[in-house]
Amino acid sequence: MESTSRESLGGEKMEATFSKKENTRKAKTKKAEKVTPGGILVIILLTLLALITLVPFIWMVSASFKTNNEVFTIPIQWIPKSWHPENYSVIWERIPLLTFFKNTLFLSIVITIIQLFTSSFAAYGFSKMNFRGRDTLFITYIATIAIPWQSYMIPQFIMMRQLGLTDTLWSLVLLQAFNAFGVFLLKQYYSSIPDSLCESARIDGLSEWGIYWKIILPLTKPALASLTIITFVNTWNDYMGPFIYLSSTENKTIQLGLKMFVGLFDAEYALIMAASVVSILPVGIVFLAMQKYFVEGIATSGMKN
Repeated sequence: MESTSRESLGGEKMEATFSKKENTRKAKTKKAEKVTPGGILVIILLTLLALITLVPFIWMVSASFKTNNEVFTIPIQWIPKSWHPENYSVIWERIPLLTFFKNTLFLSIVITIIQLFTSSFAAYGFSKMNFRGRDTLFITYIATIAIPWQSYMIPQFIMMRQLGLTDTLWSLVLLQAFNAFGVFLLKQYYSSIPDSLCESARIDGLSEWGIYWKIILPLTKPALASLTIITFVNTWNDYMGPFIYLSSTENKTIQLGLKMFVGLFDAEYALIMAASVVSILPVGIVFLAMQKYFVEGIATSGMKN
């Protein structure tokens, strides 16, 4: 009973703190609703930049429904004269695209989940636990971001080969299980949570795991969403890693598959565009699902309450 009451008290404090942060955020949002002439100009410029950024994607989608002869016509025909949705069924028959898709989805999901756990757990230790050499260890770990991957690429490959993990998806999972940038991002966000909240939870009897799981993680959804998007996109679009470690066709990823497709059917531009559209759909879905947390997670990292 005593343990239950302590956990309830800890939960109430967590909810109160979270409600306070939400009220502060809503107040800032209302304050920001006043649009000035300068703000209108900024909105117009950003809209134009967004449209310019979307032009290549719109052209790619349009070209994916055309014939090869219509893809590079001048002036550009944004709306095809005749639609060819069969392009999207043909690409699955030309190469084992479904296999490449499954492999990439597996890597992206598994690596993202593992990085979320390892990065958030390490960030909690660096921000909310006091131990000798903590800051030195953190700076040393974060400094590895500055080391180019090419400098230790060969030693990594030799290690994976000796472990017998080359040409397996698990080699990429193992190599990307830890991310210094993820630790840095989450540590900055965790630092914005008052230490008094954790101290109160410790007094109430919560263990370090309980504080991490019941208090810290629920309060850091924006930062976790930001790291999820960044990790998923980087893993999905990774070319060099799979190119080095994966050689058999059944283990290749979508990026290697697209390169194979271009090599085999370099003149069939409409099919290449259709395959490219398919390859970016999961990234778009993940971003749209988490976009409401993404900007807040990036903007508030490192802000001290």
